[in-house]
Amino acid sequence: MTVFSDHSIELSHLPFHYREAGSPDAPPVVLLHGLMYDARDWDEIASFLAERYHVLALTQRGHGESTWPGEYSFELGCGDLEAFTDALSLDRFTLIGHSMGARVGCVFAEKWPERIERMVWEDTAPIDVDFPEGSEEVPGAARFDFSAATSLVHQIHNPDPSWWNNLPKITAPTLVIGGGSTSYTPQEGLAEAARLLPDGRLETIEGAGHLVHRTRPQEYKEILRKFLIDNGNS
Repeated sequence: MTVFSDHSIELSHLPFHYREAGSPDAPPVVLLHGLMYDARDWDEIASFLAERYHVLALTQRGHGESTWPGEYSFELGCGDLEAFTDALSLDRFTLIGHSMGARVGCVFAEKWPERIERMVWEDTAPIDVDFPEGSEEVPGAARFDFSAATSLVHQIHNPDPSWWNNLPKITAPTLVIGGGSTSYTPQEGLAEAARLLPDGRLETIEGAGHLVHRTRPQEYKEILRKFLIDNGNS
């Protein structure tokens, strides 16, 4: 059974929560959750990864036990990720993000491509998304600041063109996982993003919807195994 530990850390004078598993001597993997969730959303996937990796799941600002400062953007999230990895002396690491977390990872990887070993984006790309009423992102949701959702959804509807234009700057092998026709994320946008990435590829789990790692965890883990372990250096 995987042993998880919860920690508090101060980043830029603000308190954040993160969850840890695996050996500190193993290669590091940072996990970033989606909107309305927290670090615990990754527990099943983190348990699988902890067999080979040092897993660090950060609860992002405006969510759960991390700071709720009232200011939210993907750029601020990128700064938090920079501060977090610097504080833990992670010069280079694998990054896995779902939805909001993957967008933060995109901004980070475009700014500091040399720090990313490998990257996984789950059902997102730097494109506009038409969220349905009564979003499926509800089961298991964490406490969150509603103003975070308002600010970040506004940015999603008005994506910075540089996010898309700078995709070719991301040099790390990047896997984009799509949820197929039942996801509200435009799957053609995922395919185009994967094509623009210098070392990008798309894997679709048809029928998984937006919450791929929750609805189809076994298939998700198998895709991760092939990408991170079979094709990686671990």
